[in-house]
Amino acid sequence: MNKARKIYLLVVVIFINISVGMAQTKASSKKGFHKVFNGENWDGWHLKLRNGDAEMAKKVFAIEDGMVHVFKDMPDSLNLGTGENATHGLFYTNKKYSKYILRFEYKWGKKITNNFERWQYDAGVYYHVIDDKVWPVGIEYQIRYNQETGLNHTGDLIRPKGADYKWFSTKDGKSYLNPKDGGIAEVKRDWMHLATPTTNFNALNDEWNTCEIIVMGGEYTIHKLNGDIVNMAFNTTPSEGIIGFQSETAEIYYKNIEIKEFDKVVPVEKFMN
Repeated sequence: MNKARKIYLLVVVIFINISVGMAQTKASSKKGFHKVFNGENWDGWHLKLRNGDAEMAKKVFAIEDGMVHVFKDMPDSLNLGTGENATHGLFYTNKKYSKYILRFEYKWGKKITNNFERWQYDAGVYYHVIDDKVWPVGIEYQIRYNQETGLNHTGDLIRPKGADYKWFSTKDGKSYLNPKDGGIAEVKRDWMHLATPTTNFNALNDEWNTCEIIVMGGEYTIHKLNGDIVNMAFNTTPSEGIIGFQSETAEIYYKNIEIKEFDKVVPVEKFMN
């Protein structure tokens, strides 16, 4: 066998091994997950709007090509500058969850509505929800982009009245910092806790973002964006509840909503980068 052929065969073997390894990694990363939104109907879910209009909720939360298309069947610029927010709402799971990884993807559309002038491109996911109101008692994984500043706010933590957690920040208190890296425990209580600044996000480019919420009952929660940990909190209250995806100030698409549940708390170190 000549030298060139040996090199060729070696390259082929390396390529095959890399391909197999990537396939195994992908399969392993999907292991244990199952869809909680089937992409066809609202089995296992219910819809809620601030104005209580069940028929309008079906227009706000439209199912399209296996995705949820928020504001698909609503006019652009609805209620802008009026202070009205009747179409703020959530689509909620019927089932309660406690220890799990929730994965989903989102991207922004073009329509704007409600309080856009104040909160720009704004939506989010509530978890550990103990009621299904608009807005509920639970913890929020914020989804937001401020086109005026160019800043991403996806992954911010929001703590409404009735919920609680322990959060660590940079010395100036502006954004999350792991306590192992010098993060300081929050002193002045606030309702919004900003994620670590990142450029690893898609805004108004019609590209998808991948999000993960890793939450272990009342032990801790981790917010990830496109594979990066951007926020964390500990000692969460409530410690279980339903999950809700928001309609708020702008058109948004959600897809590939899936979950992996755990019987026991997994140590936080298992999920650290």
